[in-house]
Amino acid sequence: MSEQPAEARQPIGVLIADDQSLIRAGFSALLEAEDDMRVLGLAGSGRQAVALARATRPDIVLMDIRMPDGDGIAAAAEITADRSLPGTRVIMLTTFELDDYILDSIRAGASGFLVKDTEPAQLIEAVRVVAQGDSLLSPSVTRRLLAQVAATSARKALPDAHRLAELTVREREVLEQIGAGKSNAEIAAALFITPLTAKTHVSRIIGKLGVRDRTSLVVLAYESGLITPGDGQ
Repeated sequence: MSEQPAEARQPIGVLIADDQSLIRAGFSALLEAEDDMRVLGLAGSGRQAVALARATRPDIVLMDIRMPDGDGIAAAAEITADRSLPGTRVIMLTTFELDDYILDSIRAGASGFLVKDTEPAQLIEAVRVVAQGDSLLSPSVTRRLLAQVAATSARKALPDAHRLAELTVREREVLEQIGAGKSNAEIAAALFITPLTAKTHVSRIIGKLGVRDRTSLVVLAYESGLITPGDGQ
């Protein structure tokens, strides 16, 4: 009886969107080999990705950035804004870590950003992490993202600063840790709390600030001026 919850758990539904058939086939074979994953569809364009997402309601969309007929960023924005797909999260995939695309991807609602030469085990783990409601950026991408956000914020006022007034002192501490790219386990260790408590704080912060996930919190932490370049790096 103790194993029943695990058996009842639904596999993670994944939609793969890439204009290269070889990439689609390779990723599909990789994910289908996992007991807890199921590939629900393959798309070769941004427009097709949006249509298939609405038809199959996946948990995760692996979305190539550069595609014909609606690029990946535009498709991601349409999917994450669709109220009929509240549980669908997008991981952006690209051949290069291009600065111009990182912040655009996050603003489009993406919960992760990975390069296509990521090791298979890391890609599989990324799908699981994001499906659990977390977000994922490789360390190099995180550094580029934060640098880009900081440069943008330096040229303007900090209109988001007032939003932090809703947070408790502890929640602000947790947000600082999130902004530094820390996981729940790392936040727990730094603040001497349990990982479950850290996760609870993160969920409450997301709710109070009205953002989609912790990736958006990283951007907000910088744009609000809560943390500045170099903090925790």
